[in-house]
Amino acid sequence: MGLPGSDSAPTLYERFQRLEDERRRSWSAEALALNLNQRAALVRDHALGRHIETGDTLPQATLRRTDGSPLTLDELVAHGPAVLIFFRFATCPACNIALPYYRETLWPALKKAGIPLVAISPQPEALLGEIVTRHALPFPVVTDPELALSRALGITFVYDDVSRAAAEAKGGTSQQLNGTASWELPKPTVIVLDPGRTARFVDIAPDWMNRTETPEILAALHLSKDGQSRAA
Repeated sequence: MGLPGSDSAPTLYERFQRLEDERRRSWSAEALALNLNQRAALVRDHALGRHIETGDTLPQATLRRTDGSPLTLDELVAHGPAVLIFFRFATCPACNIALPYYRETLWPALKKAGIPLVAISPQPEALLGEIVTRHALPFPVVTDPELALSRALGITFVYDDVSRAAAEAKGGTSQQLNGTASWELPKPTVIVLDPGRTARFVDIAPDWMNRTETPEILAALHLSKDGQSRAA
């Protein structure tokens, strides 16, 4: 994961830090501990499971756009690499920081280079469109039905009992999150996918408040921030 850099635009780390600081000022000690404890547990346990790694081949998968139309991984990489960004759900505060960050810092370079970018969540498309509208996202945002691809990649986690109870107390349901009976979400993950569905670059964030910075993605693609090719 990236750390603050010297560019004038705030890094993703810096944007998340503002949210963390606000939570420390405004949240109760109990709510803050619940959030921090689950994130710490996910970081601690991440290495225990098998998950997608650089060089692996992704399975065939069909995703759905927010209008219900299908999008396959093979379509995405038909003419070259693509960037996949797995995120949690449309009202996730951290996701509402991360996706606009990628819109501002990553999408212009990819668009100029002709490289597709797609954001993927298991949330049903009827709810997922909310984040597209809120941030005027110019790249496809798609659902991973029943977490089929996320599970195949080994990047999902299940809410612990305390976090699940807290979500249910606020009226949340697993169906709203992912359309299933399981309280399960993907860990935020970025994959640079080459033709043949081969993973050139994989970065999984077990702590959803520490995600991949744009320069790391551009470096994997050998691109400048202006979308120009750089020597490998």
